[in-house]
Amino acid sequence: MEVILLERVEKLGQMGQVVKVKPGYARNYLLPQKKAMRATKANLAVFEKQRAHLEAVNLERRKDAEVVAAKMDKVSVVITRQAAETGVLYGSVANRDVSEALTAAGYIVDRKQVAIEQPIKTLGLFPVRLVLHPEVSVTVTVNVARTLEEAELQAQRGAMVTAADLLEEEEEAADEAEETADEETTEEA
Repeated sequence: MEVILLERVEKLGQMGQVVKVKPGYARNYLLPQKKAMRATKANLAVFEKQRAHLEAVNLERRKDAEVVAAKMDKVSVVITRQAAETGVLYGSVANRDVSEALTAAGYIVDRKQVAIEQPIKTLGLFPVRLVLHPEVSVTVTVNVARTLEEAELQAQRGAMVTAADLLEEEEEAADEAEETADEETTEEA
């Protein structure tokens, strides 16, 4: 089936291009989302009449998306989840979870704008791409951890914190506490 693209569609084409796609893709995605219209002589004429208006609307949306992308540069959100000792999550982190975390952080992001390349099924730091406009995207960091304290440690280290790392941190803190207590008792004496 041939369709006329009404906006840029990633890996398909630019606005105004006539492209051939599978009928199901056109019927179930492009046409209902108003991203394309059937390529008939009548629709080509209608598109050419509306082309200037569509390009102006697209340019305005793109400028708005670029402003939002500039604000979201270097954004990091924390998502707390239950996980096994090995760091494997009991479940996964989905688009909805990322959009809710960004909304809680003060950004308005729809779950459809979140593009997770690989499934997030472990603890750690993950880059996630947000498609704010077909021509504008930004990458945010999603920090998946068991607790907020663990999330802070992961952000400092730049990698997943395992249970062994947490035990090691607690032992070091206990050793430091003992040393300071020993120093204080020697100073008093």
